[in-house]
Amino acid sequence: MVKEKLLDVNIAERLQHNLNVQVVDLQDQTKMAQVIVTLQIMPNSPDASLDDIYENASKLIKEFCNESEFKREDSPVAFGLKALKITFVMDEEKGSTETLEEQIKEVENVQSVEVVDVRRTIG
Repeated sequence: MVKEKLLDVNIAERLQHNLNVQVVDLQDQTKMAQVIVTLQIMPNSPDASLDDIYENASKLIKEFCNESEFKREDSPVAFGLKALKITFVMDEEKGSTETLEEQIKEVENVQSVEVVDVRRTIG
């Protein structure tokens, strides 16, 4: 009876060990994806310098996600007003861009910031 219990405990310990090894293997194989994010930044007037806004926003983006490559697009809205669109790549595990958006809203001459596109990368 004692031998049977010891055998059962030994089997249970080996099964637990094998499960732990499998969990670690799965964690190593599970990698979070990269996402491509496009922010649309609206200046508070047509006279606002999009170059200055871009310079300050790109610094904040770099601090937020350690990314230094950006795509910039100046998009006409109406009556001479242009929106600044900045596209960048970040780790999906970083989560929401809400804190970044709030920081960019504090930049001089920025009226609003909005995420207009998010896509997962493949590969």
